[in-house]
Amino acid sequence: MTCFAPDSIVLNRKLPLWYQVSQSLRASILGRSPQDPLRLPTEEQLARHYGVSVLTMRQALRELEDEGLISRHRRRGTFIEPAARRGSPVRLLGSVQQSGMTSELLEHGTRPVPARLAEYFPDLAQVAVYHRLRRDDETGDPTNHARNHVRPELAERIDPDDLTRRPMTKVLRDVAGADIGRITDTVEARLADPETARLLRVPLLSPILHYTGVTYDRSGRVLDVAVIHYRGDRFSFSVTLDAS
Repeated sequence: MTCFAPDSIVLNRKLPLWYQVSQSLRASILGRSPQDPLRLPTEEQLARHYGVSVLTMRQALRELEDEGLISRHRRRGTFIEPAARRGSPVRLLGSVQQSGMTSELLEHGTRPVPARLAEYFPDLAQVAVYHRLRRDDETGDPTNHARNHVRPELAERIDPDDLTRRPMTKVLRDVAGADIGRITDTVEARLADPETARLLRVPLLSPILHYTGVTYDRSGRVLDVAVIHYRGDRFSFSVTLDAS
């Protein structure tokens, strides 16, 4: 008998039950500690835990099996695959930066300021937008996609190729000569929209981390607004605060 105890959830009747159960189990599997056993409870036990039918539970487990997170063996039971990867922490170093990532510039150009970002650019009608997709160097799997909204006068000094090798914050400071004063970071839990699901190769409405980073100069003027969507099964969020 396993002591693996996935978190219970309040199910939303507007979404497929099997999908919600599979997402909850996925989070428990990827967030487990190395000491946790690999064997899962039986289908009947899991169904009672989540308050769903055994048929619904089987469909949820089939989804996880197709993803390679679990294996199912007749008479032996269901087991977590030892190679199932745990989330990598997102480290904040002035702005979000990750090692071991390769960036691909999907598109760039001047666009009207999005309505949701108008408060950050009250003096502008247009901004330069850079859309990048980042992949894991080892596996080639997509991990996040980012859109940076940059003041046009700074974008004129940026070589787009620089953004395939360096974070935007470094490019703004070292290449565009921006006098960066502070960065405000906000992270929210969201569900993957169609574009994010397609780019990150995850099911629609999968859990993701939605990051917004606003870069200001020393006078308080916004230089860049970064909007990044991280795969929820590949990243956790970690911040260290100085208590002194």
